[in-house]
Amino acid sequence: MTNQLSKLILRALSGETLPTPPIWMMRQAGRYLPEYRATRAQAGDFLSLCYNSDLAAEVTLQPIRRYGFDAAIVFADILLLPQALGADLWFETGEGPRLSTITTMAGVQALRSKDGIHETLAPIYETVRILARELPPQTTLIGFAGAPWTVATYMIAGRGTKDQGPAHTLKATDRTAFTALIDVITEATIDYLSMQVQAGAEVVKLFDSWAGSLKGQEFTDFAVKPTARIISALKAKHPGLPIIAFPREAGAGYIGFAAATGADCVAIDNSVSPEWAAENVQSTGCVQGNLSPTHMVTGGQDLIDATLQVRAAFQGGPHIFNLGHGITPDADPENVSLMVETVRSG
Repeated sequence: MTNQLSKLILRALSGETLPTPPIWMMRQAGRYLPEYRATRAQAGDFLSLCYNSDLAAEVTLQPIRRYGFDAAIVFADILLLPQALGADLWFETGEGPRLSTITTMAGVQALRSKDGIHETLAPIYETVRILARELPPQTTLIGFAGAPWTVATYMIAGRGTKDQGPAHTLKATDRTAFTALIDVITEATIDYLSMQVQAGAEVVKLFDSWAGSLKGQEFTDFAVKPTARIISALKAKHPGLPIIAFPREAGAGYIGFAAATGADCVAIDNSVSPEWAAENVQSTGCVQGNLSPTHMVTGGQDLIDATLQVRAAFQGGPHIFNLGHGITPDADPENVSLMVETVRSG
């Protein structure tokens, strides 16, 4: 059996600078892959795929077989936690997720307690257990959840919104209910991620996809502090657990984020340059990122040049190569192969 610390991702997360960065890709199990589309069709719909442990494990394994990534991230969705808390969840074809809305303290109080989430989420834990058995010995298994602010934006609006306006409005008009919702999500997220670790996840990642719309003190209060609370609790329960945080589009908020939250690695989106991130973020620890996902669509020499630019910028410290956001459904699988080849031979 491979020694855990010989796994490249774990070495980078422990602060080691490697000659070739380990690589995986956000949304690497997704619609750009024909084998994923076939398995999703077999499942019937997206949620059925998430809750079918065998099929969810299968789509998680598909990009590992095809590309030999250094990590697999369990196939699930950040909105499964709100569903487990009692929100209605469904997906509109071509439009994305829809949720019943939470906009009052009564709505928050009607949610299930954190102890009541595990029956709904049991298939996710089973997916993790299958992957822990089936993954190649050199491949790291990543569990994940949405960060509280991002999850709250969906629960308040009932859908994804361009500016997270409904969540900002509730925060301004009923701070008590808003804060209570953040607290419920935070506590449930700790338990959810802890169960993923118990099932076999070696690393966990917190996706704060809408962190960039929080400014100033509110970024501290609702992006930094809940993340710090989750990380502190998880590290108390699981000493040595590596944790990646992704406060997308945080800009200057990336600086000091790892120190403020206890994260072992900060994932960087592509709205900042790799050179800036190397100077301002990697100087204090591991970073993950940050090739633009558009290169997976357009390919060619531009993809090679941009991949080498990211690699070169971060070569002086611990780095996990990744995209700055998830790969898109219109990406060409051949471009992913070109990226992986460029990272590993460049």
